[in-house]
Amino acid sequence: MAKEQQAGIKIGTWISLVVRTVLFPVFVLLPAGTWQWWDAWVLIGLWLIFFAVLTPLLVIHDPELLAERMKVSPVQEGQKGWDKVIMVLIVIVGISLYIVPGFDVIRYEWSEPLPRWIQIIALVAHVPLFLLLGWVMLANTYLSQVVKIDHHREHTVITGGPYKIVRHPMYTVVIVLFLAFPVALGSRIGLIPASLLAVLLIIRTVLEDRTLHAELSGYPEYASVTRYKLLPGIW
Repeated sequence: MAKEQQAGIKIGTWISLVVRTVLFPVFVLLPAGTWQWWDAWVLIGLWLIFFAVLTPLLVIHDPELLAERMKVSPVQEGQKGWDKVIMVLIVIVGISLYIVPGFDVIRYEWSEPLPRWIQIIALVAHVPLFLLLGWVMLANTYLSQVVKIDHHREHTVITGGPYKIVRHPMYTVVIVLFLAFPVALGSRIGLIPASLLAVLLIIRTVLEDRTLHAELSGYPEYASVTRYKLLPGIW
């Protein structure tokens, strides 16, 4: 029975990964009304390279984390009630982050595209951001998509790697990626959902940090050493 469950997890994980990989370029390009949006293809290519490099690393080093990250539902067992609301909002606003730039920049030209040099900076910034994101994911095996204490995996405090710098490095990187995404595509309007996502993650950081203080053994001691949540020296 255990082997069947493990096989089921692996199959479900791969199906989720393939579906997300296919839907990602569709969500970005379909609103544009053309497949010949080369800025988008470059950005999509960077994301796909990141997935192609990180996925085998997680398969080898942490398949449980890969399975956890590929869960489809934003609502899961053991998840905090407030996080269910936040996750549903993140999914809704997150989809708009992908589809708005195509409408804005290509199909309807709602706003003037951002200067080319700003787009290039945002595009290039994805590379170090991906490296940081991979570092965070490889450092924290408990990096669930939802806020919960993972009791069945004996959840413990992670203090090494990027977690020596800030307590929630994943959110730090993802917030910057959210903001860089529409900028790399030249979309001013796309910064609206990106900013909303940033606000949601900041709220989530505060609530998650309170939860970890209250429910995760050793977290208050860790927080007394690693004092900052998102930005070293600031907050």
